[in-house]
Amino acid sequence: MALSIAGLCLAGQGAVIPAKALLAQVLLERAFARSQSTGAPVKAWPWADTVPVARISVPRLGVSQVILSGGSGEALAFGPTLVPGSAALGQNGTAVVAAHRDTHFSFMQALQPGDVVIVETTDGHRVSFRLQGGYVVRNDRFAVAPHAVAPTLVLSTCWPFEANTRGPWRYVAIAQADSQG
Repeated sequence: MALSIAGLCLAGQGAVIPAKALLAQVLLERAFARSQSTGAPVKAWPWADTVPVARISVPRLGVSQVILSGGSGEALAFGPTLVPGSAALGQNGTAVVAAHRDTHFSFMQALQPGDVVIVETTDGHRVSFRLQGGYVVRNDRFAVAPHAVAPTLVLSTCWPFEANTRGPWRYVAIAQADSQG
């Protein structure tokens, strides 16, 4: 009996994290929608240290996720983040968005040159990007041209994708604003 109860407790603890992750995504979607409708940043929960700033989608892969402000550990735990110091999404310059390889950016391993990446900001601005390609780089060698003359989107995540430990390598994908719409 005691082993059964202990087993149920452990199973319950294991179910809490996925449940929290699902709830967080629902709350982030609601905060994004409210930010769009009110024109003001809306936190997904009162103690959040981040707010939704945009939505990123990759139609070919069926991906749609809310991008959060800042690059804090809390923000990265809940979704992709706009890296501080990068350009505003969809504006001239280079916007860098980072996320974990085993959760929100796990789709990056399936990206292909030519894929369309759509960014919709909370102010309703929508920009379509076309993926140019990707490369692997050490995190201490990663640099972007911050003053690009056209909207540029850089997606970054840890590499290799299937690794279980931290390492110095990042996979970086670059997309340019699509003039074809």
